[in-house]
Amino acid sequence: MPASRSRIGVIFFTVLIDLIGFGIILPILPYYAQRFGAAGLGYGAIIGVFSLMQFVATALLGKLSDRVGRRPIILTTTLINAVGYTLFAFAGSYWVLFLSRVVSGFAGGNISAAQAYIADITSPAERSRGMGIIGAAFGIGFSLGPAIGGFAAHYFGPTAPGLVAVGLSLANFVSAYFILPESLGHEHRVKRPLFDLRHLGDAIARPRLRPLMVVWALVPFAFAGYTVALPLHAAAALGWKERELAILFTIIGVTAASVQGYLFGKIVRRTGERTLVMAGTFGMALAIAVVPFLRTSGELYAWTFVLAFANSIFAPAATGLVSVYADPKEQGTVLGAAQAIGALGRTAGPPAVGTVYDAVNGTTAFLMAGGVMVLAGLASLRLAPVSHAPPTGHAPPAPPVPSVPPPEA
Repeated sequence: MPASRSRIGVIFFTVLIDLIGFGIILPILPYYAQRFGAAGLGYGAIIGVFSLMQFVATALLGKLSDRVGRRPIILTTTLINAVGYTLFAFAGSYWVLFLSRVVSGFAGGNISAAQAYIADITSPAERSRGMGIIGAAFGIGFSLGPAIGGFAAHYFGPTAPGLVAVGLSLANFVSAYFILPESLGHEHRVKRPLFDLRHLGDAIARPRLRPLMVVWALVPFAFAGYTVALPLHAAAALGWKERELAILFTIIGVTAASVQGYLFGKIVRRTGERTLVMAGTFGMALAIAVVPFLRTSGELYAWTFVLAFANSIFAPAATGLVSVYADPKEQGTVLGAAQAIGALGRTAGPPAVGTVYDAVNGTTAFLMAGGVMVLAGLASLRLAPVSHAPPTGHAPPAPPVPSVPPPEA
C-alpha cells in the first residue's frame, strides 16, 4: 500500500510538536530546579529520571502498540504530555517538578509508536525516507523549541514556557484525533512480552557488536552528564540566564539539522561510518573537557558548535554501524538494544556527573565527562572495519532521540 502523504504529514507534525514542546522547557529547567534548592545531584536526577522513563516507555509502548494499534498510544501520550507540562508550569516544589519529568519522560516514549506507524504505511522502498522525515522533525523541533522557551521565559515569566507546551500538546491531540486513522489492521496485531530485555545481553555478548555497544553506553553517559554541569557552570562563571541557554540550544539544533540534513550524506560516502564514529567521539571529548577553561560566552558558543558538529557526524554513523554489523533479519532487535543501552547511559550520566559537580567542583565534572568520552573513543578504535557505505548513500535514521542528545533525552 503506498504511503499516504497526509498521514505521514500528521506523524511529522506530531513528532515536531512533541519536540518543540520538549525543547521549550530546556532553557528554564536548570533555573527552575535551582529555585527549589537543587544543585548538581538534584538537577541530574531530574534529567536522569526523564531518560529512565523514556527507556521504559519506548520498549513498553512500542510492543503495546502491536497489541492495540498505534492511534490509541499516540493519542493517549499526547494527553499525558499535556499533564506533564501542566505540572511543570505550576510546580511549587522540587518533587512536583521531578514528577512532571517522570510523566513527560513516559509520554516521550511514544516515538516508538510513531516509527511503527510509518513502518505500517510505507513500502520497504519508502521506509528510509519516511523515517528520515521523523528525523527532520527532531532537528526542526529541537531548533525551535529552546528559542521559544527561552524568550517566553525572558519576556513573560517562568510559567509561560510550560503553558505554551501544554497548548501545543492539546493542539497535537486534536489534530491527530481528527486526521490520523489507525494504521495497524486487526489481522496484524500480535501479543508480545511487554518487558523482555534479553536482546540487550545478546547484543553485548557478540564480539563484533560489543565495542559498539560500549560506545553506545559511554557517549550518552558523558554527553548527558555534560549537560548537567553546563548550565550550572555557565550561570556561575558567565552569568547566563534563560536567553543565553536558549541561544546555545538553538546552535545545537541548527547545527544538527544542517549537518545531518545535508553534509553527512556527502561525508560518509568518502570516509565510512567507522571513521566518523571515531572522529565524532574524540571531537566531543575535546569540546566537553575544554569548557571550564573558557572565559567568554563567545568562546563557549564556538565550542558548542564544535560539540554539535562532532555529535551530528557521530549519531547517524553509530546507528549505521549497528545496522551494518547486525544480520538483516534482526535489524529492529539490535537497533532497539542499542537505543536501550543509550537510554541507560543517559539515565546514569546526569546524577553521576552532578554528584561530582557538587562534591568536588565544576572543572572536575567536565574533565570526568570528557574522560568518559575518551574511553568511548578508545572503544571505537576496536570497531571492526566495514568495506562499504550504506546502500543508499545515506545513514539509517538516527535513534528516537534528537541527534544531539538534549539535556534530558
